[in-house]
Amino acid sequence: MARYLKEGISQEEKDTADAEVRQTVETILDDIKARGDAALREYSQKFDNWAPEIFRLGRAEIDACYGLITEQNIEDIKFAQAQIRGFAEIQKASLQDVEEETYPGVILGHKNLPVASVGCYVPGGKYPMVASAHMSVVTAKVAGVKRIIACAPPYHGAPSPAIVVAQDLAGADEIYCLGGVQAMGAMALGTVEIEPVDMLVGPGNAYVAEAKRQLFGRVGIDLLAGPTETLVIADDTVDGELCAADLLGQAEHGPTSPAILLTDSENLARDTMAEVEKQLKTLATNEIAGEAWRTYGQVIVCESRDEMVAEADRIASEHVQVMTRDNDYFLANMCNYGALFLGAETNVSYGDKVIGTNHTLPTRRAARYTGGLWVGKFIKTCTYQKVSEAASVEIGKYCSRLSALEGFAGHKEQADIRLRRYAGINEG
Repeated sequence: MARYLKEGISQEEKDTADAEVRQTVETILDDIKARGDAALREYSQKFDNWAPEIFRLGRAEIDACYGLITEQNIEDIKFAQAQIRGFAEIQKASLQDVEEETYPGVILGHKNLPVASVGCYVPGGKYPMVASAHMSVVTAKVAGVKRIIACAPPYHGAPSPAIVVAQDLAGADEIYCLGGVQAMGAMALGTVEIEPVDMLVGPGNAYVAEAKRQLFGRVGIDLLAGPTETLVIADDTVDGELCAADLLGQAEHGPTSPAILLTDSENLARDTMAEVEKQLKTLATNEIAGEAWRTYGQVIVCESRDEMVAEADRIASEHVQVMTRDNDYFLANMCNYGALFLGAETNVSYGDKVIGTNHTLPTRRAARYTGGLWVGKFIKTCTYQKVSEAASVEIGKYCSRLSALEGFAGHKEQADIRLRRYAGINEG
């Protein structure tokens, strides 16, 4: 039986916070629907102290950003984008159009078609999350999306140079300095300045995630991604220092970011809790990471690795780092996770920043039913059919009878008219 050495806030407290977020987001989106650009400007001023004449950056503004970061910064961005582009191309190659004769005279197929336009959100309030530009814009580009717009909030009162450069190098067609719910609303609903898109992607805080939820249906979304969560699965082959570093490395995303240790070693559990407190004393982001750990952090001790698998699947965390004697056992047996990081040699940060896998991943247990953002999220798999006259007669007989079984007279006639024309059969 799993035992909790440390628990986070209750579900009731989470529900209360969620309700407040829902109401705030609904109010903002309704206002953007009603007042468009004027509302955008007001919210941008209110939340980001940013209200330029236009939110879209011109070519000169984009080019100027290159001069505000180092050559090494630019090379590092290019390296990361090359890894992400390479893996996205491998993934795209796994998606094949098909066409087969499935019954004499019946040809069925599907085509993989990219979404026409996508809005990519890049978080940048607390930290300029450069990597989110790679993860969304590069992947959309590989998928073949024709119009890609990118939004990120100002950072320290101006567009983040690093984010802008990353968006540009990734291939964004339009770049806007606009953040939060107002950015999501603008991209989905459209204003005079911003033409709406067909799909929204990218991670964000609780408000951004809620905006995606409320806008789904009006536009497509990749998944509900945020706030960040991490689960470390470890046994006594590793130590508390390493586990603590990996937990805090994700807790620093924000004060509502859950960080959970799952282990079959109580010694490791207690060692890790002590190390967390020790490392927080010197961690530059201790104010954020400490609050996240105190409020949402959990430590769970299990009796066996089978129980650890069961608990991990119940938690269905966004990031799952596995550091055990047999990491492949978890790869073979776990079902619910955003992404796995197998072995002490890797970590979530590699996935977040550079290695090639996408860091926009399902949160809040959405890993039970979806994976993360990948090239396939931007692609619609659409079926088609072609039927010969002879096959139409054969299929039509079945369709006529099955339509009658369901009481669909119009459906039946669609079949019957072809039976009459192609075979002189009158089903009545």
